[in-house]
Amino acid sequence: MRGDIASLRQRIMPPIPEAIRDDFTVLRARRVETQSTVMYLMLLATTPTAAWAGAADLHWGIRYGMPALLAVLCVLGLIENRISRRRHLSLRRAQLMVGKTASVSGWVGVMCSTWAVINWFASPPETHAAFAMIIAMGSLATAYCLSSIRFAAILNLVIGVVPIAALMLLSGRPAEVAAATSLLLATLILVRFILQGHAMLVDLLQLQHQTRDLAHTDPLTGLANRRALDGRIAGLLRKGTDASGFKLALLDLDGFKPVNDRYGHAFGDKLLCSVAERLHGCIGEDGLVVRQGGDEFAVLIPPHSPLCDAPLAERLLIALVRPHMIEGVPVHVGASVGVAQWPADGADAEALFQHADRALYQAKAEAGGSRHTVEQSALSA
Repeated sequence: MRGDIASLRQRIMPPIPEAIRDDFTVLRARRVETQSTVMYLMLLATTPTAAWAGAADLHWGIRYGMPALLAVLCVLGLIENRISRRRHLSLRRAQLMVGKTASVSGWVGVMCSTWAVINWFASPPETHAAFAMIIAMGSLATAYCLSSIRFAAILNLVIGVVPIAALMLLSGRPAEVAAATSLLLATLILVRFILQGHAMLVDLLQLQHQTRDLAHTDPLTGLANRRALDGRIAGLLRKGTDASGFKLALLDLDGFKPVNDRYGHAFGDKLLCSVAERLHGCIGEDGLVVRQGGDEFAVLIPPHSPLCDAPLAERLLIALVRPHMIEGVPVHVGASVGVAQWPADGADAEALFQHADRALYQAKAEAGGSRHTVEQSALSA
């Protein structure tokens, strides 16, 4: 039974994919920031008329106190929202905002629904429809404003609409039964819109994520590309003196062009993929392996990586020593490597690339290839 319920829930309200979960949280927090202003203003506008329409026999604390409390909460919400929109929206703050909005809106929904039900019982039958309309319109509008928070929106609809609709259905009066039926149908339609909008938002973020991945990925080897490398280096440099040192290695294959000319471009592409696999296996998740284009590769070792103190160039060359089996043909390719280290070999990205390039071409100039040159402070690479 529990398995069936879990399966049904997953089908109706599927979880957010892990790859876009953070982006989704920030996006819906931004939408809440924008739409909550409308929600607070709408609820605030209904409080005077709701208090005026309350049942005359009710205690003043219920008739006027609950609408007044709602008005105060709305004013505080508007003030907090105004202050919040001036601050940077970090992931942590977005998570707190989404959770707080869902919790507060739920308790406000309980308070409003309780007020409507109490007034229903304390008023003559001919005025029941008024309280049903007040709570229904408030719940529908609130759910629309909270539509980016799927759970909170549906919860508000259930809390606000179901109790008053149940009272109308159980009243036995044809007009109220018909009105309750229409209200429940309208609620179901809004729930469907909320779920569809949620699914469309997830699809949009997944498409953006895939597009971003394609823009930073080499289509042949699946490695990161030069744009991704530039972005990672820029991110490290933005930390300035607070960042620890990192290494950049440039690698150029030796002997690739004769293989490509002899066996064809398709064969050469498979060889490049094999080299990419070797390099990625060598570096793993402790660094970033990049194909810059042609037979040129790069490796970035970030701060605090276990490979920071390892002989990087030797490690890369050793990974390429074994022959590559391409279509049953053993192929040997070597490489030349140049390494630069920040900040000793350059204060910015351009200086680091120039340093690594000089080291790379010095290695290529030496007889035999498959060598590496590391200048000055990078000798320990």
